[in-house]
Amino acid sequence: MIERLKKWVLAKPQRGNLSLQPDAMPRHVAIIMDGNGRWAKSRGLPRIAGHHSGMKAVKRITMAADRLGIKYLTLYAFSTENWKRPKEEVDFLMRLPQEFLAIELEDLIRNNVQVRMMGDREELPDFTLDAVEEAIVRTSSNTGLVLNFALNYGGRKELMDAVRKLGTDIQAGRIDADGIEERHLERYLLTGGMPDPDLLIRTSGELRISNFMLWQLAYSELWFTDVYWPEFQDEHFCEAIREYQRRARRYGGL
Repeated sequence: MIERLKKWVLAKPQRGNLSLQPDAMPRHVAIIMDGNGRWAKSRGLPRIAGHHSGMKAVKRITMAADRLGIKYLTLYAFSTENWKRPKEEVDFLMRLPQEFLAIELEDLIRNNVQVRMMGDREELPDFTLDAVEEAIVRTSSNTGLVLNFALNYGGRKELMDAVRKLGTDIQAGRIDADGIEERHLERYLLTGGMPDPDLLIRTSGELRISNFMLWQLAYSELWFTDVYWPEFQDEHFCEAIREYQRRARRYGGL
């Protein structure tokens, strides 16, 4: 991983002392991909044009994360609240995974990327779910970057579902209520054994986490940028990681 990072950094023009530290890379980066609609509006385009352009940024940043040796990349693609948007926009968003994977899946396979998804599958259209499930199956044995799509995902719903399952275990006598620990709840979270994000990035200038990974972000470093998601480039991604590497993670200690 360190050699891959060195080759990539040396191939990029650097401004000042901006080099990354290969031994201090975040293991898991999560991104709230925001600003597609505003990017389109600023150019006199329909909102769906922004979502389509944002799809290109997904591939760009996925490959950047892979080159940097990051192990997990979670992208907030569609929230449980996004169903409230106009039907035309929702229908377009439901088609995007199918279009993206039709174009990019073979390249993801060649790059040893493993595709995962977390979210409520029941409400997704068959064509959306079929495309995602095919990608999951075809990349299941890959050992490189884990590209995790949060699709029809909501942090509160994830926690409520986990609590219900934990309650069922307690009621059935499989767990002693007096001995409940964090790990008992975490086994039912949708992150499925992945480590918590080290770094959360949100684009577009909004300063909130929008019901995203509420449990897992407890000690994540947060980085916000005014850049809209379709304009988010490798250099912005590296800027976020540089800032992450400057910070001292104390986890509540000194």
